[in-house]
Amino acid sequence: MPSIDAPGIDPAAALQFVINAGAGRSDDDTRRQAIEAALQAAGRRGELRLCRPAELPGAAREAAARALATRTAVVAVGGDGTLNTVAQAAHAAGCAMGVVPQGTFNYFARTHGLPSDPAAAVQLLLNAAPAPVQVAGINDHVFLVNASLGLYPELLQDREAYKARFGRSRWVAFVAGCATLLRAQRRLRLHIEMGETARDVQTLTLFMGNNRLQLQQFGAEPADTLAGTPGDGSMAALMLRPIGTLSMIGLMLHGAMGRLGEAAGVESFEFQHLVVRPTLAPGRREVTVAFDGEVRRMRVPIDIRVLERPLFLLKATGAPA
Repeated sequence: MPSIDAPGIDPAAALQFVINAGAGRSDDDTRRQAIEAALQAAGRRGELRLCRPAELPGAAREAAARALATRTAVVAVGGDGTLNTVAQAAHAAGCAMGVVPQGTFNYFARTHGLPSDPAAAVQLLLNAAPAPVQVAGINDHVFLVNASLGLYPELLQDREAYKARFGRSRWVAFVAGCATLLRAQRRLRLHIEMGETARDVQTLTLFMGNNRLQLQQFGAEPADTLAGTPGDGSMAALMLRPIGTLSMIGLMLHGAMGRLGEAAGVESFEFQHLVVRPTLAPGRREVTVAFDGEVRRMRVPIDIRVLERPLFLLKATGAPA
């Protein structure tokens, strides 16, 4: 990661909060009141933008520009998708970013020791300093935790449908994942370029992980073959070869026990830059991808890399990198 000076923070400037009105279990008024109370108790100021999901990108860009101009930070309040949207704006603007996590898994926040309680998270922000953290890019989008093609984007879409019906919880997410895996049929044919090497593969999904905690919980950390580790110098790629229903059940059990890396049909490796060229039907130029819980269509080829410029995250002084 290159040496880049961290943006300055003026304690007198108002922190710029971007709050996803659709994230987490708390209602919006409770979340807002907790943030305002923590600011007031510390004698600090904040500007709070409460947004619906469709409004988040514009609000994040506006808040990041304001944070840069006033030498403060833009603060994301929500789950991994909200964090991604705000990180995109903060990284582009070059301002610092803070996090008040309110999602289901909160891999990014947990990796960096950020509490999920809004009052505690704000208290940490008020005594934090910007520290560089690795971010990755997929085409022209930033991602913090993971990106994927194939089965995993389908899993995310099914998970949202299950959440809408049964509510937000990790068990709902797990059951939705099982349902997606059991009906997995579609194969991806990919031409993958990594440096001077290239290969053609058939896979159900290609998953790129930028977060060591998530990979540890999967039990799917690759062997260290590059300098650094996933999230700190490199990323990890997981590929799932096409398998039958019984093998898929075994794969699910390995995943549930955090031993995915031991399952037959799973390949993992480290990388810093991949170019992926899927085989598509005639006339098609786009493929469905997912990153940090968001699902989009992107033009091929798909370029995935560790970005040279870090994101400056507000972390407790003295916290481990």
